[in-house]
Formats: sequence, structure tokens, C-alpha cells
Amino acid sequence: MATILHAVAGYFILLFAMRILKRRPGAQMTMYEFVLVFLMGGTVILSTVGNDRSVTNCTCAVIAVGFIHRSLAWAKSKSPRIGAILDGTPVVVIANGEWKEEAIRQTGLRRQDIEAAARGSALIHTEDIDYAILERNGSISVIKKKS
Repeated sequence: MATILHAVAGYFILLFAMRILKRRPGAQMTMYEFVLVFLMGGTVILSTVGNDRSVTNCTCAVIAVGFIHRSLAWAKSKSPRIGAILDGTPVVVIANGEWKEEAIRQTGLRRQDIEAAARGSALIHTEDIDYAILERNGSISVIKKKS
């Protein structure tokens, strides 16, 4: 039973920690999904190398974490506010060709990250960017200026 309670507490602690950490470009999963992956793996490892090597205890802990994950996924589908809390919201870092220095500083992005995303969208010069948005999953979307 203690493993289940530790797994549940660990889920929320990791979720909180991941929300505090700044997003970095290039990630494919949301922070919400990273928490699930790390906690599930950690729970299995604890049951393997910890003092309690019970398969039943491990299975119950994984099921408990899976249940929390599914419950929060359901809550996200019902409430955009819960989704924004768990996954974050997109951040505009360039708007109408103008760099948003405060947004760049708060997200921990570097200009080189945005320039790399622009090159990935076949834009050579940053002056050709109309909008750049740091998405919830860490990728950067770039929208070209209209000619």
C-alpha cells in the first residue's frame, strides 16, 4: 500500500516539477506525458530493486498511476483550464515580425532556436518570419510573412 501512495504522490510531484521547468524546443511529448513515462519506469524499477519486490505491489502502483493519468486526461478533455494547467499554453515569441523579448526570456529560448526552426520551415532570414510560436510540446511553429 505504501508503494501505491508513493506512486500517487510522486506523480503529482513530478508533474509540478515539470511544469516549473522551462520548455525546450525539439520535444515531441508534452510535460504531462513525460511525467507518466518517468513515473511508470521509476515505479517498476523500485519494485525490482527496492526492499519490496512484490509483483502485485508493482502492478497495483502502475495501475494507480495509469488510473490517475486517464482521470486527468478525461478532466483535460472536459476543461480547457485543466489542460492549460497540465500541458501549458502556446507562447508567441515573434508577432508581426517583432521579437517578444520578454516571452523569449521567460521561456528560456535562444534566438538560435528560433532561427533553426525558421530554417526547418525553409526560411533563411529571420526578417521573413511573421509569427513564431513555442508550442505546448516544445516545438516551434514558424509562419512566413506574406509577400
